[in-house]
Amino acid sequence: MSRETEGEMEGLAAAGVRTRRRLLMVVAVAAGGVLLVWGVGRARYARAHISTENAQVDGHIVPVLAKVGGYVDAVLMEENGTVRRGEDVVVLDDRELRVRLTEAEADLAAARAAAGGEGEAGQASSDASASRARRQALEARMGAARAQRDRAARDLERIRDLAEKRIASRQQLDAAETAAAAARAELDALTQDVVAAHAAESSAGASVRAADARLARAQAAVERARLDLSYAHIAAPVGGVVSRAQVEVGQLIQPGQPLAAVVADSAVWVTANLKETETANIRQGQPVAIEVDAYPGCEANGVVESLSPATGSMFALLPPDNATGNFTKVVQRVPVRIAVQGGCGEGRPLRPGMSVVAHIAVR
Repeated sequence: MSRETEGEMEGLAAAGVRTRRRLLMVVAVAAGGVLLVWGVGRARYARAHISTENAQVDGHIVPVLAKVGGYVDAVLMEENGTVRRGEDVVVLDDRELRVRLTEAEADLAAARAAAGGEGEAGQASSDASASRARRQALEARMGAARAQRDRAARDLERIRDLAEKRIASRQQLDAAETAAAAARAELDALTQDVVAAHAAESSAGASVRAADARLARAQAAVERARLDLSYAHIAAPVGGVVSRAQVEVGQLIQPGQPLAAVVADSAVWVTANLKETETANIRQGQPVAIEVDAYPGCEANGVVESLSPATGSMFALLPPDNATGNFTKVVQRVPVRIAVQGGCGEGRPLRPGMSVVAHIAVR
């Protein structure tokens, strides 16, 4: 190879090196520009938003509870199955409840018979009426006796004055004193009779009220027995999806025992636990972008609905007590409720408990 050819090849190689260097410089400058723009954008976004990964989807999870005890006769729900509000999901054996209702109705019939005209309450009512009439008659006689006593007292005073002047005889004075004493005795006797009539009337009235109370109690027992019988059909408290079903046919259940849970099909929301230092600029109605971990690329949207009145630690089973021991300051978290306005589309539901990332626009 001649020296001229070697020189040409070396020149071409040097030109290629310079071209690659220029390309690398252009690529580096372009990459730096892109990174700069991205960094500026991220910085602006970070200043205008508060973001947290400590967030999850929440919803209403309502327990299905037994209101009466008994043996399970039928289970009409399935795990992860859909139910409507008021739909029967569990049926109990109601034979014992029907017997209780029959007994209560029999007690009610007996109470009504006792409260009737020929029963205990009817007799007490008649006695009360008779005692009232006797009392009223005695009170009328008391008025006449009181007038007779006053008249006899005045006659006695007049006879005494006349006797002192020797106009009236001793026999007249004795007769006046006897008449006055008899009038007082008559009034005292009538007063005692009126008191006795009052007592009899009160006693009869108490018997009537007691019979009425027994009747009301029997009526309440019937209503309670009917209510318990209706509780043998356990219905779904809300519409939604059944979860954690814990009941089988033939099982003996107790009042208040949880049988399943229903995840309500009502709207869900997001609870974002923000640092207390981040809540100063949080306002109701601020827009929120929601990234759902279960659906990559999905971004739901919502708005800030409310802030919790206390930090999450205050609702813990054992709230912190900073008045004892050594104190270590820890940044607290404040739950923020976010109303979801747009989900991730058909077939990608937001389920309670899902992890999300919330970005709250504060500017």
